[in-house]
Amino acid sequence: MAWARLLPLLLLLLLLAAGPGLQLRPGFQDRSLLSSYEIIVPQRLARERRAAPGSSVAQAQDKVSYVIEIEGKEHTIHLEKNTLLLPKDFTVYSYNEEGKLYSENPDVRDHCHYQGYVEGIPDSAIAVSTCTGLRGLLHVGNVTYGIEPMDDDSDLKHIVYRLENVQKEPMVCGVSSTDPGREPTEYEQPPGMTQLLRSKRAVLHQTRYVELFIVVDKERYEVQGRSEAAVREEMVHLANCLDSMYIMLNIRVVLVGLEIWKYQNLISTDGSAGDVLANFVQWREKNLVTRRRHDSAQFVLKKGFGGTAGMAYVGTVCSKNHAGGINVFGQMSVQMFASIVAHELGHNLGMNHDDERECYCGADSCIMNSGASGSRNFSSCSAEDFEKLTLNKGGSCLLNVPRPDETYSVPFCGNKLVDTGEECDCGSPKECEKDPCCEAGTCRLRAGAECAYGDCCKNCRFLPGGTVCRASNNECDLPEYCNGTSQFCQQDFTVQNGYPCHNEEAYCYNGVCQYYNAQCQAIFGPRAKAAPDICFAEVNSKGDRFGNCGYHGNDYRKCSTWNAMCGKLQCENVGALPVFGIKPATIQTPIGRTTCWGVDFQLGSDVPDPGMVNEGTKCDAGKICRHYQCVSVSVLNYDCDVDSKCHGHGVCNNNRNCHCDAGWAPPYCDSTGYGGSIDSGPSYNDKDTSLRDGLLVFFFLVLPLLLLAVLAFARRNQLKQSCGRLISRCRSSNSRSHRTPPPLPRPPVETDRRHFQQSTPYNSRGVPTDVQANQRPVPAYSVNQYHQHYQPAYHQPYYHPLQYQEQLQQKLPTRPPPPQQGQCIPSRPAPLPPK
Repeated sequence: MAWARLLPLLLLLLLLAAGPGLQLRPGFQDRSLLSSYEIIVPQRLARERRAAPGSSVAQAQDKVSYVIEIEGKEHTIHLEKNTLLLPKDFTVYSYNEEGKLYSENPDVRDHCHYQGYVEGIPDSAIAVSTCTGLRGLLHVGNVTYGIEPMDDDSDLKHIVYRLENVQKEPMVCGVSSTDPGREPTEYEQPPGMTQLLRSKRAVLHQTRYVELFIVVDKERYEVQGRSEAAVREEMVHLANCLDSMYIMLNIRVVLVGLEIWKYQNLISTDGSAGDVLANFVQWREKNLVTRRRHDSAQFVLKKGFGGTAGMAYVGTVCSKNHAGGINVFGQMSVQMFASIVAHELGHNLGMNHDDERECYCGADSCIMNSGASGSRNFSSCSAEDFEKLTLNKGGSCLLNVPRPDETYSVPFCGNKLVDTGEECDCGSPKECEKDPCCEAGTCRLRAGAECAYGDCCKNCRFLPGGTVCRASNNECDLPEYCNGTSQFCQQDFTVQNGYPCHNEEAYCYNGVCQYYNAQCQAIFGPRAKAAPDICFAEVNSKGDRFGNCGYHGNDYRKCSTWNAMCGKLQCENVGALPVFGIKPATIQTPIGRTTCWGVDFQLGSDVPDPGMVNEGTKCDAGKICRHYQCVSVSVLNYDCDVDSKCHGHGVCNNNRNCHCDAGWAPPYCDSTGYGGSIDSGPSYNDKDTSLRDGLLVFFFLVLPLLLLAVLAFARRNQLKQSCGRLISRCRSSNSRSHRTPPPLPRPPVETDRRHFQQSTPYNSRGVPTDVQANQRPVPAYSVNQYHQHYQPAYHQPYYHPLQYQEQLQQKLPTRPPPPQQGQCIPSRPAPLPPK
């Protein structure tokens, strides 16, 4: 039984031999690389919210709390399930041994990834997975901790460590002239995180959504024991960490798809990081863009590139051919790796490195520092860079709010995500105070509101169909219109790649007319232009930082004669350097009577150089630049004959449909219409009745009035004669009706015989018998006759005007006014006329 005595010793030796292997669990932290850590046992609190009647158990566990001890202090952490992390149609792609693509949609309703905060500590943040214990990041104050279980089969004992205590090889993703191993420099105490977050949220007041797609290479799949489930959980945990980092910039990260290469890599991973990145974005453009909608794709691979942790293009997040990056996942935890992916994704979002800039993030290092430090904080410079991207109309796809049917979410009103059954979500009650369209607490539209958000929503109403929601910004871009029934703008469409532009001296490429002069002017000012071809051939044949055709391994690649026009951009007539707020290094190369200007932006080895000739630039007759090579334009697969397909009245968009000119109707521009395409939305408002109303007013009011005016002008002489006769008749009638009626005879008035003689008798015509013929009589009547009707009209004799004038010149008889005695004055004869 000697073997029985040796058995305990053999078991001990086996355990000692297996010990290091247990510590090297993929995705977990190797404890041998920790300068210090502590072992804790988290205590779960039994005060999760109670399940509502009829709700599932999973819904009852949407919120959990734990008590943990870190560095001698007890902390209570509150966690809530990240409902925005995975869409309802989250898809995992893979290939079988024959190379045939297949997909599956795993159930994501009961995922175990949470975010939260530390009770009583402002600006704290947590992103953890509870699938096998607590595993993730805890940001407390200005310190970031990692936490993970000690063993896969135990959720009791955990290790907690500061990320800064992880010993790692220096890895860079930044400026080549910067020493990646240098210590952070001392700087003034930055503003607190609360102030930093407030300033960033003020800049980025509208939430953006990054729809992320992750591709995992074969070697990383094998590291996880060829377990597809393990890889999936690891990448979901990675996305949760990314979302917790970007949320401080008001950016949410949604993992929309995952692809795992089980049997072979579909691209070559040989060569430099730049070579692999170029291979990956080419594969993405050809295979992935048309399969699954996403804003950025990140390639996760095991192979390293010396001291380079990753590489990505800058400001290309919505590009169909450059929105990607590569990330090296070596011997490190997911928490550490998340900072690398956040860094490369930040480049896609327009963020440059923080080195040699006055930036602060509330910690010793920031995510966009050149060295992979494991930080989880973005700096003020990163927020400013992203703001510039959005102000320059970049990142338009980030405004696409995930639709309720695309995003899985346990109904939670107030998460600023429109879940199934919600009409809007303006956030917390305080955030909703200034929202006139959405009701807080109910996530329903207010009375009378049609919408609450979107490019085609204004003042809580749908913008009319035909309203431009995304204008064309150059001759290779196409406008999009609102349809009048949705708050969302149509998808962004451009002219099909390969269509001639700039007077047929260039080609459209991804919505931009690419030619040398435009790129020189963008870098060196409006007077700059492309240098002669001899400059490109001479400078780019050297193979240095100022003249090359990309990288080959760790060295610059020299340009061959036929590819020299696709290397470093060479310009002349340079007056200034107004370049993106970045101070580049320039070189002047005199060749003959010409000075060739080149530029190096020094953005680092992980960033493609924007001083290279843009892809799609016409480098020769019928040729364009692709990946630093001058190749036939046929690689763009342009197949649109605008004369036959669009009848000469439009162009083809990147969906290969006709976009018609104004006055012609889609889909083939062969009939009259309002322009646009079947993809861009209606270019006119079919509910706008202003034109119809205007035509009705014109034909039934304005036109008849005009015809009457013309008719009146044509017959003006006849009308004038007719009006003259009518006026004469009116005047004669008026003259007869206005003649003074004859005076009525007055009865004799008794007079006081003491003063007056008896009145002279009147003849039959009412005229005194003793009055001469040329004298006018004074009518005699009683006071009561004022109130009686006139007698029948009396016709005066006609007098000649001269005779009548003489009569007026004579002195007519007068009499005193009657006494004011009312109607009781006795009748009396009229006084005698004066002699």
